[in-house]
Amino acid sequence: MSHNIRIPSNVDREDRVLANFTARQVLILSVTGLLLYSLWSVTRSFVPLAGYLVVAIPLGATAATLVLGRRDGLPLDRLLLAALRQRLGPRHRVAAPEGIRPAPTWLSSRTDGEHAADSAADIAPAPLRLPADGVTEAGVVDLGLDGVAAILAVSTINFQLRTPAEQEGLVASFARYLHSLTAPIQVLIRTARLDLSGQIAELRENAGGLPHPALEHAAREHADYLTQLGTTTTLLRRQVLLVVREPLRSTPGSDALTRHSPLAAILAKRKTRNRAEPVSEATRQAAESRLARRLAEASEMLAATGLAVTPLDAGAATAVLAACCKPDSLIPPSAELGGADEVITTAPTGDTWPDPAADQPAHEGREHP
Repeated sequence: MSHNIRIPSNVDREDRVLANFTARQVLILSVTGLLLYSLWSVTRSFVPLAGYLVVAIPLGATAATLVLGRRDGLPLDRLLLAALRQRLGPRHRVAAPEGIRPAPTWLSSRTDGEHAADSAADIAPAPLRLPADGVTEAGVVDLGLDGVAAILAVSTINFQLRTPAEQEGLVASFARYLHSLTAPIQVLIRTARLDLSGQIAELRENAGGLPHPALEHAAREHADYLTQLGTTTTLLRRQVLLVVREPLRSTPGSDALTRHSPLAAILAKRKTRNRAEPVSEATRQAAESRLARRLAEASEMLAATGLAVTPLDAGAATAVLAACCKPDSLIPPSAELGGADEVITTAPTGDTWPDPAADQPAHEGREHP
């Protein structure tokens, strides 16, 4: 006889080992206490207690704040480590899988000699390492040795307006899809700025062709309202994405019946050893075939809940990845933008590029990328 089991909302919460503290918190507090006690043991013969407390109390309070404090759901000590890694890492990263090449002579010769070393040290670029190696024409995201993935746009439904029986049916349908999973998925809810400039320009352009003056007046008023709305408030749009991921090599441990077997544990340990092995084209095509089958299953099973699932093509998937990497870009991501490995040979409209070879000596040729 089957019965419902309520899943707690804190399934990802770290285990508490002592006095509602995690093992990481206990370790940090213990190390801090041992260091303070060792410092007191060394300095107690010549440092008064009041002077030692002046130093020890701020150190202990700082350690306790870092361990117990949280911001945006993350502990402060992990945020501090992330900030240190970001500060000590390269400030400028560029897409250069083949390595960073030196600037051409016609460009470096224009740099002031006094500030050349300082500017080179300040803006020295480093290769940008991304989890995704590229996007195929079919919209499949190549993750290198980590496998392949696909991005699907999912519609939404109003859950609160459904009756209790309908809500139970929706939950059961979604639970059936979750129980059928044999590989990781990600449900991503994106919130991005909404740009209505295109719609406003189209309204103003087509207003003069409407059959009645009242319709033309209403269209222009609506365009003015959208313009005022965009200038006075921050317009946002929400997008729900389903990311389906498939590893390159299918192991018996990926089956639901053998997921927790000893063989699956052994294969999981050997996975890191096999990552260095070269991946053949047949293995990658097999992974893409399994991914396509999973996409069809997701579309079929989520259709029972009233959700429309649309796989993103290469242009849309590239735009989503670019927007996630740089959400506050002034230039909206588009499939028409040049790729990182493309050589731009034409100037933008109304702009002219200086000729790099104009200032070079006759015996020095132009450098090609």
